[in-house]
Amino acid sequence: MSVVARQGFKYSLIGYFGFLLGTFSSIFVFPNDMVFYGKLRYVLPFAEMLLPVVVFGLSFSNVKYFAKTREEGKHQNFLSLSLLGILLNFIIFVIGYFAANYLFPELQKMEIWQMKRLILPLVLVLAFSAVLNKYLTNFKRIVIPNIFENLLPKVANLGAFCIFFFLGFPEKAAYLFFIGMFVLGLFGYIYYANHLEKIKPDFSTAYIKKDGLWKEVLNYSFYGFLGNIGNFIAVRIDSVMIGEFLGFEPNGVYNTLYSIISLITIPAMGLYSISAPIINKHLAENDFKELDRLHKKSSLVLFFLGFVLLSCVLVGFPYLTHFIKNGELLRQSEPVIWVLGFAMLFDLATGFNGHIISLSKYYRFNIVVMLFLAITTVTLNIYFLKHTNLELFGVAVATAVSLTLFNIAKIVFNYIKFDVFPLTIEMIYALIVGTLGITVAVILPEFKSSLLNLFYKPGVVLVMFIIGNHFLKIFPLHEYINRNFLRSIFKF
Repeated sequence: MSVVARQGFKYSLIGYFGFLLGTFSSIFVFPNDMVFYGKLRYVLPFAEMLLPVVVFGLSFSNVKYFAKTREEGKHQNFLSLSLLGILLNFIIFVIGYFAANYLFPELQKMEIWQMKRLILPLVLVLAFSAVLNKYLTNFKRIVIPNIFENLLPKVANLGAFCIFFFLGFPEKAAYLFFIGMFVLGLFGYIYYANHLEKIKPDFSTAYIKKDGLWKEVLNYSFYGFLGNIGNFIAVRIDSVMIGEFLGFEPNGVYNTLYSIISLITIPAMGLYSISAPIINKHLAENDFKELDRLHKKSSLVLFFLGFVLLSCVLVGFPYLTHFIKNGELLRQSEPVIWVLGFAMLFDLATGFNGHIISLSKYYRFNIVVMLFLAITTVTLNIYFLKHTNLELFGVAVATAVSLTLFNIAKIVFNYIKFDVFPLTIEMIYALIVGTLGITVAVILPEFKSSLLNLFYKPGVVLVMFIIGNHFLKIFPLHEYINRNFLRSIFKF
């Protein structure tokens, strides 16, 4: 089995472990003090919204230009200059940040100013980590970096909360632990990169100046910055606007529901990361036929696995709420799960559309549609929150509409420019089987035990998928459930 499959599978295992850790924390730990947890949930998302300004697309450039720079023995020089660029960007950003706050004193009333000593260092650490994370994907190694990127933040949240609430330490001590975990992750990135290939810092500028390469890199990075900032606004703005218009309790409900439904996207994260260098290779060789084959196969895998997980979540969610503190609040907003779930499922069905565009010479188009996504999401959120009574359901609809339009635009563009198309007839078969499974599970009688229902209803869905897949041959299960693959996944 290929390194893509092994790394993607291991990546998913870590993702699911992180999901279980986050779910455990949400159910049994964080409800004890929602105020302090709210502060923790404010710090990281806000730092992530500021992150693109400092990174400025340099993380993506380390994927885009890796093949070229490695062939000429200058990939570490390129990495070194990228990290130096991050430091310079951060210094400029901090100067601008303080200048803006002193020119407009009303900004100092915002939480971002009050928590600047925590947020600003976190932005720098995350920026260095982002570049090293993308750099490591060039070696088709994403499992260990996934621990630093996705698992450590959950440990940081849980550990900081426990230090403050259960051990009685002051907030500063908890915050110190919180940011310390991200610093630990940064050193982990450095150690692992050095393990794969001895790091030799090289800050000479002769190569980057040759043939005006720096202009090409700066141009690509700038558009990467625009797309990245649009992406972070689109993804993070929901929480900001819910907190502003509806309050922190609805914000907590929405984020809990979003966390639950995000379960279906975990396999995609690994596949997207490990596929980037392969997509880049096909584009460089103009091998669009092979790119289309890879696109269809990966999209089907993501759609099928995502629909299996989504179907289980949808039929099991009502019974899961019985075991969650304030579960009734979640149950009242159950339509959010359905709307967001199917929007994310369509996103999975479109595969790595965005990666194809961003790694091609048409990367500017990706920036345009990403900014369109951000503007549409913000506009629709304002409309639903200010002019309707739909509240969280309206926010979910706004997100679903903008995300769907975003994906349709990318499908059409890739079909026109590269003759690649992610959707297949097998997806329709899966949709029929999944819809039938959900319907059967919902209409079947319930037991008095919520715990029994929690396993019984999703179990019915799984049986329906297994039977349907056996007869319709939707998902190539035999390629994954075999001795060689199972043996290979334990080869770290």
